Amino acid sequence: MWRVLGFRPATMSALLFSLLLLLSTLCRLGQSMSREEKLKLRNQVVEMFDHAYSNYMDHAYPADELMPLTCRGRVRGLEPSRGDVDDALGMFSLTLIDTLDTLVLLNKTAEFEAAVRRVLKDVRLDNDVVVSVFETNIRVLGGLLGGHSMAVMLKDAGHYMQWYQDELLHMAKDLGLRLLPAFNTSSGLPYPRVNLKHGVRGPESRTGTETDTCTACAGTIILEFAALSRFTGDPVFEVHARRALNFLWEKRQRNSNLVGTTINIHSGEWVRRDSGVGAGIDSYYEYLLKAYILLGDDLFLQRFNIHYASIMKYISQPPLLLDVHIHKPLLPARTWMDSLLAFFPGLQVLKGDIRPAIETHEMLYQVTKKHNFLPEAFTTDFRVHWAQHPLRPEFAESTYFLYKATKDPYYLEVGRTVLDNLNRFARVPCGFAAMKDVRTGSHEDRMDSFFLAEMFKYLFLLFAEEDDLPFNVEDYIFTTEAHLLPLSLSTTPRAPSPPANSTVQAASLPHLSASVKSLWSEEELDDSNFDWTCPNTRLLFPDPAFPRNLRDPIRSAVDKSCPRPAVHREPGMGRPPLRAQDFMANNPDHLELLRRMGVSLIHLKDGRVQLVQHATQAVSAVAAEDGMRFMQEMMELSSQQQKEQLPPRAVQIISHPFFGRVVLTAGPAQFGTDLSKSITGVRGFVTVAEPYSGCAELSNAAFVQGRIALLQRGQCMFAEKTRHIMKAGAIGGIVIDDNEGSSSDTAPLFQMAGDGRNTDDVTLPLLFLFYKEGNILLEALKEYREVEVLLSDKARDRASIFKGGDAPEEDQTSPASSATLDRSHMSTVELDESAPESAPDKEEVTPEEDVGPAIKRNPEPEEEPAVEKDSSSKSVKAMMADWREDLEAFQQMEKDEL
Repeated sequence: MWRVLGFRPATMSALLFSLLLLLSTLCRLGQSMSREEKLKLRNQVVEMFDHAYSNYMDHAYPADELMPLTCRGRVRGLEPSRGDVDDALGMFSLTLIDTLDTLVLLNKTAEFEAAVRRVLKDVRLDNDVVVSVFETNIRVLGGLLGGHSMAVMLKDAGHYMQWYQDELLHMAKDLGLRLLPAFNTSSGLPYPRVNLKHGVRGPESRTGTETDTCTACAGTIILEFAALSRFTGDPVFEVHARRALNFLWEKRQRNSNLVGTTINIHSGEWVRRDSGVGAGIDSYYEYLLKAYILLGDDLFLQRFNIHYASIMKYISQPPLLLDVHIHKPLLPARTWMDSLLAFFPGLQVLKGDIRPAIETHEMLYQVTKKHNFLPEAFTTDFRVHWAQHPLRPEFAESTYFLYKATKDPYYLEVGRTVLDNLNRFARVPCGFAAMKDVRTGSHEDRMDSFFLAEMFKYLFLLFAEEDDLPFNVEDYIFTTEAHLLPLSLSTTPRAPSPPANSTVQAASLPHLSASVKSLWSEEELDDSNFDWTCPNTRLLFPDPAFPRNLRDPIRSAVDKSCPRPAVHREPGMGRPPLRAQDFMANNPDHLELLRRMGVSLIHLKDGRVQLVQHATQAVSAVAAEDGMRFMQEMMELSSQQQKEQLPPRAVQIISHPFFGRVVLTAGPAQFGTDLSKSITGVRGFVTVAEPYSGCAELSNAAFVQGRIALLQRGQCMFAEKTRHIMKAGAIGGIVIDDNEGSSSDTAPLFQMAGDGRNTDDVTLPLLFLFYKEGNILLEALKEYREVEVLLSDKARDRASIFKGGDAPEEDQTSPASSATLDRSHMSTVELDESAPESAPDKEEVTPEEDVGPAIKRNPEPEEEPAVEKDSSSKSVKAMMADWREDLEAFQQMEKDEL
């Protein structure tokens, strides 16, 4: 918690320097922004909102959303289906309802009154359409309740909405009753979808057969449903929402106190056991804390605190937030993050944990500056994983809350960056268009309703002064869709009985009560008091240097503009500091030098390596400085190695019985023979090197001579392996991943970097295969003993492979001609002989060591060719079946996460 009274800084936490930490900007203290400049930016926010809102009303209303590239409305059923994304659309003028309370906040009271009249006149909620329970709850029900709250506030002020008689609340109750059938399950968890007219499970509902839902989908109901119950006096809504939350809590993993991402709504079994704070779980945690604030129930805060402690123990690796397995929380579940976790620093502000909030936000800001927007997903070294950006507001949300907590003008400049990027890259004549690819700047014909509901609220609040606001936002709490619910609901008794502990109500407000404010003069503070209170969001740290001091150590480590003091060698060190270009991960002396500098080497699950510096663990201040210099050199070395972006290569099995029909997608090396400049490629029989690692002189050099050597990843550098097989007379090499289960199905393409030295002496090609692709080659070698392959830049047609009339006759019984091969990692050249492989979508590089990350690409799945196979190759057939199951599971996982 923040120590609001008599703040005592905690012990300096370990500062994580990721191997590929982004280059930061200035090292100087940010200057205050003048009131005139803030006013200018505030007015710019209003102008941008007007541009988006007026174009929706002019070109799209009463449709649910605006299509800004074609200047028309998106009507479900009339436009091509986008899958689950369309479940947010219910033919109920979604964008208008979602925008109601934004109009009031931006002082557009007359427009709000006109919009309410439009909603009451035009919107129907009894449409025969299947919608997402989660999206309809947070966007439509939340929008109606937020609109009702604003209407009541304006009516009480005596100027506007004097005719209003709770019409929006009546609509909200009607919608709530239409959502209730989804909760008719044995567990109390709602079905993910419901038909607004027919409910679930009926013959006309076209839904109710689903078995799984995401944790956030079931756990992000309580604010809207409890508010509806307390506004109307009908307890049924809050009862159902609490039941769902209780069930999720009971199903948490008891050892880790984490929840999974997807759960079976009938059995309560976790379908996906990965746990994080991003997509699929995010707002479950948010609503536990906010339910305590809004409703004043200790139980919600108690549960949140237990979850939060586990998040900070297992998931938080400041500044990163990495998914883990709920049963093995020390085991990373993936090496990338999604953009939805950008809300978490804002939630940490509400919780009062300022340090990690600042650190994670700074990381997100650096990613934003690198790509102009937060990619939908990005890797731990901040490269694009999924390139879309649907104008999500979570980063702006956290920026606002951090500014409100610290008053650091740095966050005003962050907000200015967000504004500028929206205007430069997303603004189009008919509104603002989502980014289809942040790397190319291409657009998608999409402007989601949350853009108007959330983005402009948070940006307006960021730049607005208190006297610019039409009401006191301290009297409201923001839902996950940024709808405003009055905190006065905390004093409304929960039917059938009032809250168990009425004393919590005053403490539940996210501001200091008068009694707490009176304690500012006290010197000592009992920390336990803050387990049950929330911080003063007006100003938590009077000294703006506090957040700057957290950002600067990370930024200055990689910012070349920062001057460095002269460093004197530590007496007794006895040797110069380790240089990045000399580092060998398998050298014990080097590892000991890293330890002295406070640098540790972490092996990630996928075989990649991350270097982390804990400055406080260095043996001395000078050693810590050496560690910082080493990290900077390593990052510069990695940057140099990443400049060349190579496309994937091909390993084509051309011997009997495959005859060139099986092609394995391979990763290239940044050294050795460039296969893209070779007309014929490199053709030869394969053999396994001894030792298999290739990290010493080969004992079977005579057998390797004139062949392509198979090597296992690990233990030494890629270049070192290559030099050893060259010495043995090999004509090429294939490195096979030692990470069991890895596949190009589920991992981006891998590009091998050099060892930091001159590699001009390496003159043969080296390619990389993931475990599953490599295993098909090893299995073929085991079954047929002599296996010939072609290493090339792309798959070759059979005519070019078998020149001179030596092409084999069609063998209808050959193993390569009956199995159905999956072209996400295999292909047949007969389908497309001329199309070249595309360049990698994204890349990751680790310098030098071959157990580190490399440039990778997620291949697009292609049509699967049918190839025949006989009984002589059952193991290969079984492998194909395993691959198919894995691919289907992966595709389902990708669908769930999106």
